[in-house]
Amino acid sequence: MDSKREVISKAMADFLEIPADIVLDLSKLTITGRNELYLENHKGIIEYSTVRMRINLSRGYLEISGEDLQIQALMPDEMKVIGEISSVRYLD
Repeated sequence: MDSKREVISKAMADFLEIPADIVLDLSKLTITGRNELYLENHKGIIEYSTVRMRINLSRGYLEISGEDLQIQALMPDEMKVIGEISSVRYLD
């Protein structure tokens, strides 16, 4: 059922020229170099330390690994992480 809804929502977004991340409740990730990560449309923090963060998404979660990781800004659905980022993985 969900896959049919996703297909229909994507088709409507394409037809109406609306960004898919808004219609499909997708996260948007922007990485600048190795030291800055900006995430939009997250669903909360699962784990937080200076070497690993796990962030809940609408589908699965995002794992960020590195050194000296810090949350520089945190809003209800947006966050900015700084530090020496070594890997970013999407997991279900």
